[in-house]
Amino acid sequence: MKTTLTALKDLLGKNVCEIVFVRRRPRQNRPAFRRMLCTLDTELLNSTNGRISLNFRPSSNVLPYNAEAKNLLPVWDIFMQDWRMVNMDECNLINTIKQEDFWNYFNNTLITMSQQQKIGFMDS
Repeated sequence: MKTTLTALKDLLGKNVCEIVFVRRRPRQNRPAFRRMLCTLDTELLNSTNGRISLNFRPSSNVLPYNAEAKNLLPVWDIFMQDWRMVNMDECNLINTIKQEDFWNYFNNTLITMSQQQKIGFMDS
């Protein structure tokens, strides 16, 4: 389902979302789109598990431009364990994982994924 910057930002505040969006910078031999698990849930990210398992670190940079004016949303990328800009021009919400369900999902599904499986997820 297509989503907007405001709607996704609101959802990410208390959830982890699976999204698919068009890459801002196309990569050779990779699809034009990218699938991502991301969040902006400060409670989840700043928890002990968030700091250790997701390697979360708060952003220390002030962007030199207005991301929202460019229809971009900065999010924490669960697989890449870093901040990423999502192009909201063409972004679809696939799934929402509630905060209280995320660590079970992480422990039962994500933690067992190999690097190749993660790349396959991101490219599918």
